[in-house]
Amino acid sequence: MNVEHVFNYILNHKTVIIPICFVVVFILVGTLAWYFSAKQKVKRILTKLTDKKIISLKSNQFSRITGKTISINEPFLAPLSKRKCVFYQIIIEQETGDEDSSSWKTLIEEERFQEFLLEQNGEYALVELQQYPQNFLCHVVVDKKTTSGSFKKPSPKFEELLRHYNIKSTGFFGFNKQLRYKEAIIEIGEKITVAGRVQHKAIDFKIPDYNYSKIVALQSTEKQKIIITDLPNIASKKRL
Repeated sequence: MNVEHVFNYILNHKTVIIPICFVVVFILVGTLAWYFSAKQKVKRILTKLTDKKIISLKSNQFSRITGKTISINEPFLAPLSKRKCVFYQIIIEQETGDEDSSSWKTLIEEERFQEFLLEQNGEYALVELQQYPQNFLCHVVVDKKTTSGSFKKPSPKFEELLRHYNIKSTGFFGFNKQLRYKEAIIEIGEKITVAGRVQHKAIDFKIPDYNYSKIVALQSTEKQKIIITDLPNIASKKRL
C-alpha cells in the first residue's frame, strides 16, 4: 500500500480513525506521565538496591537504608495538621470554570525541608539535603486532605491557614470557593527509606547516647540525587 492509498484510506475512514488517534495519544501521554512521575522514579531506583544496615555501609557506595526519622534542629510544624516534621509539601488549589469545563488552579505550592537523622537499631545516618541546587528526589504520601465548597465551609483550621496565605474562602457574592488542600510530611519518628552516597564524616552536633566522633552521611553525587520516600514495603534487591 503506497502513500496515496494510505491517505485515501484515512480520508474515507476519518470518522473512525481520528477518535482512535486521540485515544492513543491520550493513553500515551498518561503512560509517560505515570512512568516519569517522582513516585515511579523513586520506586525504580530503590528496587535496584539492597536495603542495608547502617553499621555495614561502606564509603563512596550508593546505598539504601530504612530507619526512624529524628530531627537535628527544631522541627517544622506541618501547616494544617501541626505535626512535627523534617519535611513537608503542601498544595492549595481552587476549582475554576463552570460545570461543563472546570479545572484546578494552584494557588499555593510549598515545600520545606531540613537535614535529619535516620536511626536504625541504635546506629545513625545523617541525610544531607540542600536547596541550591536541590540534591534530592522524593515521594512522600499525602496523608492529610481537606476541602471547602458551595455547601461546605472550611474548617476553622483550614480558614486560619487560608488567611495565613492571604486566600479568601468566599467569592464576590459570599459563596464558599471550591478549595482543596493536600499535605504530605515526613514526621518525627516515622519509618522511611533513603538512598545516597555513603561518606563518614566528623560529627559537629550532639546525639544522645552516641559516643562516636564520626557519623555515616548520605549525600548526592553529580549524577544521582538522594532518594527519599515513606512508601511502605518498597521491594529490595535480594542479597547475593
